[in-house]
Amino acid sequence: MAKYRNYEVPSYGTLKEMLAASTERFSARPVFHEKKDGAWHTKTYREYGADVNALGTELLARGFGGKRIIVTGVNCYAWVVSYMAVICGVGVVVPVDKEIPAEELANIAAVSEAALVIYGEKSAEKVATLDPAIARYSFAELEGVIYAGKGRIMRGDRTYLDAEIDPNVMSALIFTSGTTGVSKGVMLSHRNLCFDIYEARQMLLCGEKDICLSVLPLHHVYECTCGFLAQVWSGSSVAFSEGIRYISRNMQEIHPTVVMCVPLLLETLYRKLWVNIRKNGLEGKVRAMIRATNAIPGERARMIAKKRVFRAIHKNFGGRLRIMISGGAAVDPDILRGLRDLGILAIQGYGLTECAPIAALNRDTFYRDDAAGMAPPEILLDIYDVQEDGTGEVRLRGDNVMLGYYNLPELTAEVKRDGWFYTGDLGYLDADGFLHITGRKKNVIVTANGKNIFPEELETYLCRSPFVAEAVVVGVENEKKKDLDVVALIYPDRSHFEEVYGKQFTDLQVNTELNRAVETVNDQVQSYKRIVRFVRVAQEFPKSASRKIKRMGLETLAVQ
Repeated sequence: MAKYRNYEVPSYGTLKEMLAASTERFSARPVFHEKKDGAWHTKTYREYGADVNALGTELLARGFGGKRIIVTGVNCYAWVVSYMAVICGVGVVVPVDKEIPAEELANIAAVSEAALVIYGEKSAEKVATLDPAIARYSFAELEGVIYAGKGRIMRGDRTYLDAEIDPNVMSALIFTSGTTGVSKGVMLSHRNLCFDIYEARQMLLCGEKDICLSVLPLHHVYECTCGFLAQVWSGSSVAFSEGIRYISRNMQEIHPTVVMCVPLLLETLYRKLWVNIRKNGLEGKVRAMIRATNAIPGERARMIAKKRVFRAIHKNFGGRLRIMISGGAAVDPDILRGLRDLGILAIQGYGLTECAPIAALNRDTFYRDDAAGMAPPEILLDIYDVQEDGTGEVRLRGDNVMLGYYNLPELTAEVKRDGWFYTGDLGYLDADGFLHITGRKKNVIVTANGKNIFPEELETYLCRSPFVAEAVVVGVENEKKKDLDVVALIYPDRSHFEEVYGKQFTDLQVNTELNRAVETVNDQVQSYKRIVRFVRVAQEFPKSASRKIKRMGLETLAVQ
């Protein structure tokens, strides 16, 4: 018997073709849920398709055909209408993080040669500082623009409706988060996006009965592709979360079946679960129930039993949660196993903006907690320049690979060679084809005797301590021994210190626990990987919109 099977899903050449098919097939079904003034409002597929066509028609009539158009703001209906209207027949969509500083927004607008910015209320002040030559529509103004477009269509304007889409040209320009370097503009086509969605959809069940809670920012390609476009492709519906603080409340209101997330969210969720379990004096009982349900033969039967036994926990997630899918960085396997012990299936995938973004994914029926996943059916994954330890650079080829970096041909040529895309990530493939990421090429600490130390491995071990909220491991030059010291930058988990030691916990208690966490790690790793010292940091590390730590420049914190 095969270990897994591919799900049958429709294939589309462009997102415009996909939207037209979904609008017709799922016409009266809900596609988006948005909370306004304390109440949830729903849009159907028919309404969404009509609004997209109307906005696209009006934007063309106002002279924006073939132009670059920035979309920035909170996750909301206006955002997904704007994105789809632009990419399906107007011009090139440029999704931008709503949190970026005004000067960075101005830089992206200049580099992308944006003609229009469609923005949310919170971005109004930043948008006001842009070049006056750039047109701007707020989300609040879109209703009027859409209304005007519907009038044009009623009068026979089919310019947008009949617009041909070239699937091979740039249709989306996405600027990377720049966690290890300067932000770059990634050029994606309809072919890139449609191929990636189709490939990923074959690996995960997703359909009309699913509701996806959209938590991560839509400007990020992971949430945009998987939490928005793939859902519309599948006939699912999407509910926009009110924000990180309201996830629990929104889950209980919406009863989602699917949630896209990042490791930090999963880890926070898992920690809070156990804090509440211990607070209620239930740790012994819960662990006994875990042992009992783990003894049930068969994965499916085991998960069904766990959902029943831990019904109270599942109510906090809305009671219908089927799967959580993490991307952006590696998840500690212990977290995934721990969530599954409670009946919550969480898997991870691996991707890059340059790959639209999915490059590997664990299936919902065949997965490994310590692996990034398997290559989708028609994407080739390979390990280049394999070293003595079996690791090498991860490379891939497939129609999901970007057209290139915008106006950066030399940088494009560095990563796209001989038909392969070189990711800059290090890893290996196991016997079953699962990809294991060991670290980022740029982050590797190379000792004087040529040993490779992957900071991500040590960071995972450190964060297993409940006293460690975040950790970054760096190499610091030691002139005396002519080698690099492995140094850990640690941001303590204040809430856990308060839980254990009370609100008046001391510096000595903090340093003692952090030192103990470091010693625990050092006991688990080879001698050359051991952490020489740690530096306690007072604030969270800076992060990208997808909640990945921005590592650039952090080495300076470790220099004494």
